[in-house]
Amino acid sequence: MKVGALARRTGLTVRTLHHYDEIGLLSPSHRTRSGHRLYGEHELSRLQQIASLKHLGLPLEEIRACLVRPEYSLEHVLDLQIERIEEQIRRHERLRGLIEALRDQIASGQIVSVDDFARTVEVTVNYAKYYSPTQLAELDRCRAEVGKDRIHQVQREWSRLLAEYGRAMEEGLSPDHESVRVLAVQSAALVAEFTGGDPAMKESLDAFYDGERAENVMAGHGMEMAPGLWQYMAEAQAALGRS
Repeated sequence: MKVGALARRTGLTVRTLHHYDEIGLLSPSHRTRSGHRLYGEHELSRLQQIASLKHLGLPLEEIRACLVRPEYSLEHVLDLQIERIEEQIRRHERLRGLIEALRDQIASGQIVSVDDFARTVEVTVNYAKYYSPTQLAELDRCRAEVGKDRIHQVQREWSRLLAEYGRAMEEGLSPDHESVRVLAVQSAALVAEFTGGDPAMKESLDAFYDGERAENVMAGHGMEMAPGLWQYMAEAQAALGRS
């Protein structure tokens, strides 16, 4: 397939395909006698990898580095893309649910707090504000690696921890109390699993929860958080860090 035909079939521009060739990202395996580029099955497979990784937010330099690593096979890259699409679908479904609920309440004449809905919607659609494209790609990779069973297990563990933190706060236990320290160790381990121990990822995670209000974020995941609990948990983590 000549470059023009490939461009028409894929929706890419000829200029883009030439650029991929120039930077060593996608080079044709054959040329015509007159020097025109010819692309075959191998190049189309590689182009699918490139397109999938671009969809995950990786810049071209990182894509080129990924393509020489065996763990970024076409099958694995497609799995990552599927995970990203499924996450986008879940976010849109949550957003649709919020909008439908708001519409129904307005239609029934109920007085609703638009500000509360707006904050929750903002949490849903602005997730990417706090993470770089590389971090989002890494989160997708981690989700694909740990699997859905572990993700659901972690959600259950967070629900349990939030409930136990809440009881400790209601009982008036100090954030540095021994029993609260146990909870802090367990929650820190879950955060480390999510961030891979990357300080930059942890910083983005904290910014996300602080900027969008932890109560709203947890509500978006179907978990309730009592007022003041996020601050209490942060103080418990700070006490753990001082020990």
